[in-house]
Amino acid sequence: MSFSLKSIKKIKKRRLLSIFIFISIVATLVLAYSFLEKKISLEKTALSLFIIVIAQILVLQYFFKNQMKNNLIKSNLYKRINELNDNLDALNEVSDQKSIYLSSINHEIRTPLNTVLGMLKMLKQSDLEVNQMTKVDIAEYSSKYLSQLLNMVSNNADINTDNVKLNELAMDLKSDLSELFKVFEYQAWEKELDFEFKFLSDRKSNFSLIGDSVRIQQVLFNLVNNAIKYTNSGYVSVIVDQTVEIEKDQVVTFYVKDSGIGISEEVVKHYSSNVKMSKSSAIKDYVAGGLGLSISKKLIELMGGELKLESKEGEGSTFYFSLHLKKTLNVKSENLEIAPILQEKFNILVAEDNRMNQKVIKFLLEKQGADCTFAKNGLEAVELYKILDFDMIFMDIYMPDMDGYDATKAIKATEKYSNNKTPIIAVSASAFEEDIESTKRAGIDEFLAKPIDVLILKKILVKYSQKENNPV
Repeated sequence: MSFSLKSIKKIKKRRLLSIFIFISIVATLVLAYSFLEKKISLEKTALSLFIIVIAQILVLQYFFKNQMKNNLIKSNLYKRINELNDNLDALNEVSDQKSIYLSSINHEIRTPLNTVLGMLKMLKQSDLEVNQMTKVDIAEYSSKYLSQLLNMVSNNADINTDNVKLNELAMDLKSDLSELFKVFEYQAWEKELDFEFKFLSDRKSNFSLIGDSVRIQQVLFNLVNNAIKYTNSGYVSVIVDQTVEIEKDQVVTFYVKDSGIGISEEVVKHYSSNVKMSKSSAIKDYVAGGLGLSISKKLIELMGGELKLESKEGEGSTFYFSLHLKKTLNVKSENLEIAPILQEKFNILVAEDNRMNQKVIKFLLEKQGADCTFAKNGLEAVELYKILDFDMIFMDIYMPDMDGYDATKAIKATEKYSNNKTPIIAVSASAFEEDIESTKRAGIDEFLAKPIDVLILKKILVKYSQKENNPV
């Protein structure tokens, strides 16, 4: 609006200048005609022309002065724009470096964490006393908490790019979320807090729900983590209410309650009026030490809900939101661990340079009935593939000598691969969206993140072993 008003003013000034020049020319011509017709004396003619010239000089000086001023302002603006563009390029470069650093740190932490979780699973399979099993459970849930925290950091980074997309699949909320909530039991226990979670339902459902389980877990992880963080005594409670059905759909409401420090009325008003957190000092003071509240709001809105807040300072807070989810047939199996899913001989080539990770993957795959052959780098994997027969390849992406991408390219270039189309599964601790997309572009069939999720592993084995009638 201000730009258009300035433009209108400039046009008016130029029009006035044109009118003034036109009047000056007409006046000069009239004076000349009057002088020639001897209607006016030479002295008066000269005086009139002198006045006209002086007026023209003053007017032109005024306009030229403004023009120079405008040119100077324009020059400074262009200079400032160029400086801002340079600063933007520098900021983008810093942002890219931070993303690379975050990806590297994520990978470096996930690799040993995968080993820790794998070793703990193996330890739980051995004969342990009750006290020892309790300690192993604590270590396992603490490791899972760290894994969830890494997921949250990487997922939050993805969401900040505004490129996030929902991956809506059939899910078992009770099963998925129970595992997540158990991670927080020990965190609450360390602060001597009561922690409970409830699933409310009118009857046993014969349906699964369609939704993005990963994003729902991410939101709840953020909210529960903050609730425990800001509660020094009392309790933290999570309720998942599935009692409301609308025709063939299910309304699921999630409540995260705590008896913590609470939030002031000012903050609640700012929050309820959707004031951006960056502009509200009160909200900034509260969430400065918290994790992912703004991210949670964005995710919930993306899933069609709205994050609500009720709180009283010094007495606690309740965050809650509802999602309208579609129902689908419940095809889950109640017995996931009864027997290996691979009933016939199934040979897998595993390219993995870390020896501890080799032990973990060997344990997980052999438990499902697979025979494993290991390669310590991409070159060795290519050579083994040429001389031995494999039903599947698990390919670590980052390895010395030859990485997983180049090894995949070399394997796919062989005549054996042209005939067999051996499935190649990428295995990596770097689970950013960019990494997943890179594996797709490389022609890799699936992506399996470390720490390895056993259920996802089973689904991949079933899918590519062509035994889809087996329970997963």
